[in-house]
Amino acid sequence: MTASLPSPASPLKIGTRGSPLALAQAHETRDRLAAAFDLPQEAFEVVVIHTTGDDAALVAKDRPLKEIGGKGLFTKEIEEQLSSGGIDIAVHSMKDMPVEQPGGLILDCYLPREDVRDGFVSPALSGWAELPEGAVAGTSSLRRRAQLLNRRPDLKVVEFRGNVQTRLKKLADGVADCTFLAMAGLNRLGRSDVPATPVAPEAMLPAVAQGAIGIERRESDSAVAGMLAAIHDAETAKRLAAERAFLATLDGSCETPIAGLAELDGNTLRLRGEVLRPDGSEAIAEDASCPVEDGAALGREMALKLLERAGPGFFDWRG
Repeated sequence: MTASLPSPASPLKIGTRGSPLALAQAHETRDRLAAAFDLPQEAFEVVVIHTTGDDAALVAKDRPLKEIGGKGLFTKEIEEQLSSGGIDIAVHSMKDMPVEQPGGLILDCYLPREDVRDGFVSPALSGWAELPEGAVAGTSSLRRRAQLLNRRPDLKVVEFRGNVQTRLKKLADGVADCTFLAMAGLNRLGRSDVPATPVAPEAMLPAVAQGAIGIERRESDSAVAGMLAAIHDAETAKRLAAERAFLATLDGSCETPIAGLAELDGNTLRLRGEVLRPDGSEAIAEDASCPVEDGAALGREMALKLLERAGPGFFDWRG
C-alpha cells in the first residue's frame, strides 16, 4: 500500500462541488484520509467542479428541482471527471445521489453520519405551530413542502433554492417567514449563528440518506479502494443500505415526496418510511424493524407495502 499512497508530488485528487458545504465535506474527507495514513494535507488536491445544479441563473429562478433535471444535476459533471480520470474520488451529499451509479463507478465508502434532522429556520419562531395562518414557508424540497402542507394546509409554500447564505438572505428580505435547512449542513459549516430549531423525525421524517457523506471511486481503482476502506463507517453503510433500497424501489428521482430513516439499536435496524402527495393532501407511512443484515430487504419490502397501500392513482400526478 505504501507505494500507492499519494504525495505532494502526486496528490490524490478529490472532486467536489464548490459550495461552502460541499467544500467542508471534501475537506473532512481529506483530513480523515490524511490522519488515517499520516499524510500531509498537500498529498491531496481538492478539485472544484461546476455542476449544472450550481448554475446561478437556475438558482435565481427558484424552479423546482424536478423541472430542471432532478438529482443528477449535482453529480453528472463530477462523475464524468471521475470516469475520465480527471479526479480520483468524488465526495457527495448522499441525499443528492441518484440510486444508480454510472458504469465503472462505485459508491461504497461513507463517513460517520451527522445529525439527520431538518432544522426549522426563523429569526423569531421555533416551530411551524407558531406560524400565523396563511404564513409563507420557503423550501426547494418537494418532501418538505408536502410534509409541511400535510401538517399545516393553511400555509403558503414558495420555491426557495440556493445555498445556506442565499436562503438566509431571502429570509431576511421577507420572501418567506421561515425555511428549512438540514442540521447536518449547518453543523458541518459551524453555523451555530443560524436561528435553526431541530425538528424531531416524528414530526418531519428526513430525506433518505440526509446527513451522510458518500465517496465515489472508479471500480477498477484498487489503491483508492484500500485507502477509503480505512475511513469507511460501517454503521452508516448499514443504515443507508436500507434507506436507499427503500428509495430505489419506490422511485429514486426527485419527483416523489419520499422520506426515510433507518436507525440501529445493537443488531436491530428500525426503518421508518413515508410517501406523500405533493400537495400534502395524503401521507402514508410505515414503521418496521429487522436484523441489521436484512435492512436492504426490509427497505424493498416497506416500499412495496407503501405502493400497495397508496393504490392506483396515488402517483398519477407524475405523468
